[in-house]
Amino acid sequence: MTNLTGRKIIVTGGASGMGKSLVESLPALGAQVVSFDLNAEVGEPTAKEAGATFIACNVADEQSVQDAVKKAVETLGGLDVLVHAAGIAPGGPAEDIKLEDWNKVMSINSTGTFLTNKAVFPYFKEKGGGSILNFASAAGVQGYVGKALYAASKGAVVAWMRSLAGEWGKYNIQVNAIAPAIWTPMYDKTRASMSAEQLAKHDEMMKSAVPLGGKLGDTKKDFVPVMAFLCSEDSHFMTGQVFSIDGGTLMLR
Repeated sequence: MTNLTGRKIIVTGGASGMGKSLVESLPALGAQVVSFDLNAEVGEPTAKEAGATFIACNVADEQSVQDAVKKAVETLGGLDVLVHAAGIAPGGPAEDIKLEDWNKVMSINSTGTFLTNKAVFPYFKEKGGGSILNFASAAGVQGYVGKALYAASKGAVVAWMRSLAGEWGKYNIQVNAIAPAIWTPMYDKTRASMSAEQLAKHDEMMKSAVPLGGKLGDTKKDFVPVMAFLCSEDSHFMTGQVFSIDGGTLMLR
């Protein structure tokens, strides 16, 4: 796997899901990692066990983000990569979405992306470059029936990423997005809530939805190695892209 010795990385959403898996994995590859999350109860021991540093941060609050980024840069002695993985993924009929639901999801998924990206910009500009990896979704590229709000929030992330890649390239700042289809603890909970009949139908659907393997990818085998490469200097000539780590799911949608 890619060697990340000396790379200084911030990972948001480090207390759960794919953000947590990165906090647990990247230090072992040599990276210096700072984890951001609101959930200190899980985030702090997770980071400590992995050899990372935890900083409590609300990605939807500008002052919290600015303070956390400043502290992280001081702790790391610089910054090379921001991995913005924090987000929520609610679902339901579009006609049932309430304004407060819309504002909450947008504040975390879209505004959180804006705030974290903007906060690292001056540090990257001063040092002559850096890499931003924002979590998007296939839903943000092609829409998703039953998850219109989530899709809208991630569509904003994709448009923002492509715009930044064009604007900030002159500062040698890469801006890319990740669209993963990976098996996480949240997916385990979703499966546990299904009846036997629902689960059987779901698994049958997944066989045709994911050309490679017929199911969601494995965090350690399929997700972390790709992310390690994208966090490395070897990916320096890549920007403005949505990287689909999904076994071909997006290709078929």
